[in-house]
Amino acid sequence: MRASLLQIAVKQDESVAARRARAAELVREQRGAADLVVLPELWPVGAFAYESFAAEAEPLKGPTYEAMAKAAREAEVWLHAGSVVERAPDGRLYNTSLVFSPSGELARSYRKIHRFGFDQGEAVLMAAGGELVTVPHPELPFGVATCYDLRFPELFRGLVDAGARAFVVPAGWPARRRAHWTLLARARAVENQAYMLACGTAGTHAGVEQAGHSIVVDPWGEVLAEAGAGEEVLTVDLDPKKVETTREQFPALKDRVL
Repeated sequence: MRASLLQIAVKQDESVAARRARAAELVREQRGAADLVVLPELWPVGAFAYESFAAEAEPLKGPTYEAMAKAAREAEVWLHAGSVVERAPDGRLYNTSLVFSPSGELARSYRKIHRFGFDQGEAVLMAAGGELVTVPHPELPFGVATCYDLRFPELFRGLVDAGARAFVVPAGWPARRRAHWTLLARARAVENQAYMLACGTAGTHAGVEQAGHSIVVDPWGEVLAEAGAGEEVLTVDLDPKKVETTREQFPALKDRVL
């Protein structure tokens, strides 16, 4: 099984429509090269572009949904299309991830549970999701989390209990906390004996420099691949059997008490 993480930048001189088209083309380029493709968090608008959230919000099945469903179908890949600013029917905004099957059907959506901002920004502009979400990928069932969720290990324990053997985490992580990004990605993989596919963004969002450094970690905690700071397609081979092998050879999960 092969995964490609599309570490793109939110460019100030690029419209949302143009970036949407560019992302869709990048997905299509993975046809035959990857089985699973991942985009970052809030790439249509920028994770820190708070002033644009309301204006760029879209319904769940809005333009980004349509473009990504078509791209997944044409590339014949499982696509974690990162996240969008979703405007729910009741008017509330959510940071919502979209996952498509190779047929272009929506396999799962996930509303980010832990909102970043400490009583400002995302934390006050968006509502919190409340449901753990796993995706029934035929080779490697994976749990979905988003950016700040990475700091909350109990979420990932819940995903493991729901059958996850990997985690896919799109993010808009700041460069000034890049050390935390790689540390936490490896920790979540090690403690849950699961693959971690964490896809960040490049460039600068609303004046906040992004960490980049998308990373893929195996169930033993080894870094299989890590991107640099700029735009990059990070492609890596995964062995789904390694999850079970790791859990059998070092059965720490069986000793859980809490």
